[in-house]
Amino acid sequence: MRRENVNNMPETSRETETVERERDRQQRDQEHQTSRNVVSVISQLADDNLTLVRNISTGLAVAGVIVIARSIRVITKFQAASEIPARFIEGNVSLRGKVRSITERGIEVEHVPIYLPIISPLLSKHRDASTSPLLVHLAGVELTPEGKTWLQKNLVPPQTVWLKLISREDNMLHCLVSQSRQGSMWSYCMNEELLRLGLARSAPIAGLPPGSPLYWRLHKRLHRAEVKAEKKGRGLWKEEGLWERASKALKDNPLLRLMGRIFRRTRAE
Repeated sequence: MRRENVNNMPETSRETETVERERDRQQRDQEHQTSRNVVSVISQLADDNLTLVRNISTGLAVAGVIVIARSIRVITKFQAASEIPARFIEGNVSLRGKVRSITERGIEVEHVPIYLPIISPLLSKHRDASTSPLLVHLAGVELTPEGKTWLQKNLVPPQTVWLKLISREDNMLHCLVSQSRQGSMWSYCMNEELLRLGLARSAPIAGLPPGSPLYWRLHKRLHRAEVKAEKKGRGLWKEEGLWERASKALKDNPLLRLMGRIFRRTRAE
């Protein structure tokens, strides 16, 4: 009897292991089936509500763009120098604008912000109000009368210009003003062009500390343009010819002026 019990023990163990493996397999199949059912339900819900999901995604994307645009103010329309953030001035940000007019005080420019469909109208502060231009001065430049005339001819409203912000004083912006050349994709700096043509003199750059790196970098750049005009004798650096100098000398001679008065008096009598 003892031998029979010993012989039967391995068979009993094998049967137990088989039963446990079968039970594990059934449990795994059941879990797998449950997972497939969950995935199927989620997929079905996504298919049934695809439009809703897309709308939610679009809404989140638009909200994100609005938050970013509002934080960096790329679509804000500035109507006064005081509205421009200090970080724009410190970073020498370039703004786009349209020329309104040339006045004795400076250039009046209407700011044209970046336009984003749908979002720009939502965030526009001045949709229903009349727009005010920014008052711009050419940084580091003192215009001659001829320079003002040249500026009026070359900055005709509503031409587009780019304003590189340099400094701000009260409600005046000191900028490097750039404009595209006709028939070309390249732009040129009007501050340098006026100096290069001898139609202006270089001047201290208002609103910048004289010892700052930016001040000296701009001063060097503008002075280089002025030296070119002086070397080529352009504009206010133009040398008078021999006949012009002789005429001026004769005109300023006291003896000749006295003779002229006597001659006119004689003719009158």
